[in-house]
Amino acid sequence: MFDSLKGSNTNVDIVVNNAGISGPVTCFANSSLDDFKSTVAIHLTGTFWISVQALRVMKEGAKIITISTFFAEERPLEQRPYRFRDPYTASQGAKNRLAEAMSWELVDRGIISIATNPGPVHSDRIYKTVYPKAASEFLRVSGFEGLSPVEVESASKEIVPLLGEDEDVIKEGIAKAADNLAKSKGGDAQKHVETLTNLLDKIKTVAEKIQKNTSRMIANQQFLTQAQVAKTVLTLCDDEQAKILNGRVIPGDRVFYPVRPHIATATPSVHQPDFTSKVVVFAINATDKTDADRVEFLAQNIEKNGGKAVCLISDSCSKEIQDSISSKFHSHTINLKDPEEIDRWIEAAKSQGQIAAVINITGNLPQISKLVELSRKEWDDLVDKFINTPATVVQRALNYFVPGGGSDPRLFKDKTGTVVTIGPDLPAGKITGIQRATIEVFRGALRPFTVTVNQELSDVLKSKVRAFLVLPGTVDGKEPNNENIVQAINYFVSEYSPSSGTVIFCVDEER
Repeated sequence: MFDSLKGSNTNVDIVVNNAGISGPVTCFANSSLDDFKSTVAIHLTGTFWISVQALRVMKEGAKIITISTFFAEERPLEQRPYRFRDPYTASQGAKNRLAEAMSWELVDRGIISIATNPGPVHSDRIYKTVYPKAASEFLRVSGFEGLSPVEVESASKEIVPLLGEDEDVIKEGIAKAADNLAKSKGGDAQKHVETLTNLLDKIKTVAEKIQKNTSRMIANQQFLTQAQVAKTVLTLCDDEQAKILNGRVIPGDRVFYPVRPHIATATPSVHQPDFTSKVVVFAINATDKTDADRVEFLAQNIEKNGGKAVCLISDSCSKEIQDSISSKFHSHTINLKDPEEIDRWIEAAKSQGQIAAVINITGNLPQISKLVELSRKEWDDLVDKFINTPATVVQRALNYFVPGGGSDPRLFKDKTGTVVTIGPDLPAGKITGIQRATIEVFRGALRPFTVTVNQELSDVLKSKVRAFLVLPGTVDGKEPNNENIVQAINYFVSEYSPSSGTVIFCVDEER
């Protein structure tokens, strides 16, 4: 499209990024990683690549307006978890930070970038898919009338699309779903018709309750209309308004969404734990020697306190980094993008002792000039490194701590386990606005992802498994202190961490 526009000497004045899908509506432990990556690709990469291509036909005064969502990260210290929507909230949070970063990168061209975050908007999609799918997930977690979680999930995929259809269509659809259930489960198909009719009624009731509870967080209890969202976007396109608001993320909602405080600086102090007969698995995606030095520092602390460090080194790391780490610790070089390979090596690590924690080192952001100057492959590599791979490691660690918990969420109750993502760091030294804004795109994905995963673990699954995020570095460019990360890990594996609502730690921010 943009090739055609450029060939005809046509300029684009305004781009509105509004591509998006619901994505999987389920606990992250049960989410398809392919669906996770697809959702991120549509929301985040779609926004990035459309913007980059549009820049070829944009001149001074042009505008990029990005529509994100209220249910994500609007500001870096404001986290709004959105249970069952992990890839959605991760990519939307990153989109907000991307809009900010592009405003820094495009200032010399006089092109403006603004984001806006609508709250709930009236649409068929939200009533027929989003809320019913969320209701289905609640019922999958608990089970329903003798149906297992797997059976609830399978049946829901068949019957939820029937909502809003004529009675004859609903009866026919339920009968077909009941026949399929009888084939897999056995039993009387007519009895299954009764069960699935009740299930659909329950899904409808719970979906309406979710909708009503959401509306109660709005002063006038009314969702936005499509026209109101359009009015917001058009207002932001006004030349004078756009100049004033360039680089900002504009709230476009009336929602008062009560959330716990999820972000802190230093972790609470605890005694040094004894790691005797325990294993800590490090999944390492190091970028440079600084990352390798951090791994060695953290692993040495585990081993000097009686434990065993097992290092799973990404095959994308340099040979120098691979050799440096593997010469000091029990190590394997693996493909960290492959969930089956991660499963296999985590399972192998337990032969060394009880696994106390799985820790992913994302590595630092490679040296780049501007995001908008990246090739598609360079961008995709960053998304894999800082979003998709951390998500893969977290999910496979959850699968280790609660085997089968994805398909049977009841297994999560009261189980324990510790998963930690470390990085990416804020840059050290004299930091430019572009540098800070660039790294925040990826930190802006990991923050809402982390709080959403933990909301599911604690509030929905009643589990004591936790997934923590450590963000080293400071806003004023001080060097990160790895000892602060050691103290954080000590706290994470302690008995105190599961009861805290705080799951993200900026460990170097102190006065």
